[in-house]
Amino acid sequence: MEFLSNLFSAGQTGEASLLMTVAAMMVAGVLSFVIAQVYQLTFKGERYSQSFVHTIIILSIVVSIVMNVVSSNAGVAFGLFAIFSLIRFRSAVTDAKDISYIFFALSVGMTAGLYQLWLAILLTIFASAVIYILYKFDYGKGKDAQILKITVPENLNYEDMFADIFEKYTDSHVLRKVETTNLGTMLLYTFAVRCKNDTKEQDLLNEIRARNANLKVSISYLQTAE
Repeated sequence: MEFLSNLFSAGQTGEASLLMTVAAMMVAGVLSFVIAQVYQLTFKGERYSQSFVHTIIILSIVVSIVMNVVSSNAGVAFGLFAIFSLIRFRSAVTDAKDISYIFFALSVGMTAGLYQLWLAILLTIFASAVIYILYKFDYGKGKDAQILKITVPENLNYEDMFADIFEKYTDSHVLRKVETTNLGTMLLYTFAVRCKNDTKEQDLLNEIRARNANLKVSISYLQTAE
């Protein structure tokens, strides 16, 4: 009990030892496993990466040691940051949420490395709970902008022929392009639309097909996960 008391108060007293450093690494490792589990539980992307999960754990442990090295030597700290500035990831992080997990693991590693172990544990528990709540209640949900292409017979072409449908199913719509097709007998409209949260794309397409003589209609996302 005395050792644990000394360990968890090391951040305030400034005392450090090899045993406490190892303990800080272990705490960082355990907490990073918790972060990795939360990441896997709340993952919604299309391309899951096992390497990214491993990176979360490795990063937290390594940073805890780095903080031990630089905490009492400003010169070493600047040198290490200069070295880190030369590092480049082999693959770009495409999801903003993944960047937050990297920062989460860094923060836990830094806090544990400075022997603020209770703070590291509190940060992990609180942030993990917030992340799970955001995931569970799907907070901030919205639909991406989409590209809607509608083929219209030339004799049916008139201005705002789909305006009432767009008002019913979309929050916004912008006409991007009009071009002729099928040897000039038909027109192809290209719209950028943002559907309402409760809109089912099939319902939108069905109403458009009922008005454009059942010709081709397609809808696709502006951006897809890479």
